[in-house]
Amino acid sequence: MTLADKPQKVSLIVITYNWPEALEKVLLSVAAQSRLPDEVIVADDGSTETTRKLVQSMAAVFPVPLRHIWQEDLGFRAARCRNLGIAASKGDYVVLIDGDMILHPSFIADHLMLAEPGYFLQGGRFKTTAKETARLLAGGKPVFAPWADVDFHVFDGIRRLYAFHAPWLARWKARGKNGGRVMSCNMSFWRSDLLRVNGFDERMEGYGAEDRELAARMENAGLRRRQLKWGALAAHLEHKTRAQVDVNDMSLPNNRIYRATLTERITRCVQGIDQHLGDPMLKS
Repeated sequence: MTLADKPQKVSLIVITYNWPEALEKVLLSVAAQSRLPDEVIVADDGSTETTRKLVQSMAAVFPVPLRHIWQEDLGFRAARCRNLGIAASKGDYVVLIDGDMILHPSFIADHLMLAEPGYFLQGGRFKTTAKETARLLAGGKPVFAPWADVDFHVFDGIRRLYAFHAPWLARWKARGKNGGRVMSCNMSFWRSDLLRVNGFDERMEGYGAEDRELAARMENAGLRRRQLKWGALAAHLEHKTRAQVDVNDMSLPNNRIYRATLTERITRCVQGIDQHLGDPMLKS
């Protein structure tokens, strides 16, 4: 692989909803990256004015362009919100995180290290305890180590085995089989691949499955998912979840769409990002 096959510009998209205290810590960790993204877009799923003012104040001193893209609060619409962020992005590579993820200083560099045509990347997250979350929100420095105050047993958190930064191991692991739970809180893609499958399916509203469904369409289109372990580490701040009791319940509306994507080998959604690409409000 040559330098021409590596991303030239990377856009970081941070989805948020009414937690400016967490978003501030996330953005501070972004500003401290060893390899800064070329732009940061806060995709806001309907937060109040407090979040807009926070982003505006931080944008004035942020080391790279920082933008705020807002949509009306009509319930959980992460799929549409992320599509707005992607449509507004200018990089050839896109990294997605949630607005409650404090990043390791090499987070962006790790994603770019493993970026390769024909692939998209799936990272994980440390699930911090309530006590550790309070410490981090008070300005404490995150701990990325096997002894960190996090829950290593939760189903959607990182395992203790992977709880340290080791780029050489990350490169080795990425060459193995696809695996791990799909979570859009830590993923990256070539922007052209996202446009090819038309981004997230905006029929999917409410919590869950929009990320798994996107990954399934990308794999149906011939792209491959790589695990990102021992790299792109992030501390997820504890909060009350909006997840259903059983997120894998296939009777849920989003899961029915996901199942259709799997069984019908769908590669492109109908209600997706293409409806936003010509919006002049996203290009300012």
